Amino acid sequence: MKKMFVNGQFCKDPATVVANDFFFSGLNIPGNTAANKLGSSVNLVSVNNFPGLNTLGISLARIDFAPYGLNPPHTHPRGTELLVVIEGTLLVGFVTSDPNKLFTKVLNKGDVFVFPIGLIHFQFNIGETNALAFSGLSSQNPGLITIANAVFGSTPPINPDVLIKAFQLDKSVVDYLQK
Repeated sequence: MKKMFVNGQFCKDPATVVANDFFFSGLNIPGNTAANKLGSSVNLVSVNNFPGLNTLGISLARIDFAPYGLNPPHTHPRGTELLVVIEGTLLVGFVTSDPNKLFTKVLNKGDVFVFPIGLIHFQFNIGETNALAFSGLSSQNPGLITIANAVFGSTPPINPDVLIKAFQLDKSVVDYLQK
């Protein structure tokens, strides 16, 4: 049988598909929010670790937040995100372009918010306790671009003169951020 490549993944031969291809376990386990300075942990379930999602156009994520933890400004170039808060209080928002307009809301347990495809968005735990949210995404492989990392942490680095002018920053600040 010839292999078929669909949405970035090869389809399995139907004769080799098993029930475990449609099963994922582990979203009951809290993520390690102490592992990074942001105080958040994202466990993405996509076609890359759940073969049964191939061609279905969906994925999901568990997002854990320490108190004041942040899922920093980022974008999913291939998917809209629908977030539901399970525990805690989150400040969420996204920015449109032309004009640059911020849409933001404080969410509590049971609240839902949508982040349209490709728009820069964030989630911030404004509570003094841990927070938990789940996101559904309209793509089997939504992609992720974290804005600060992309702009200030690229390899090779973006020419500092470009960043100085674009962000109206001193060269010392750009040098610091690129480190």
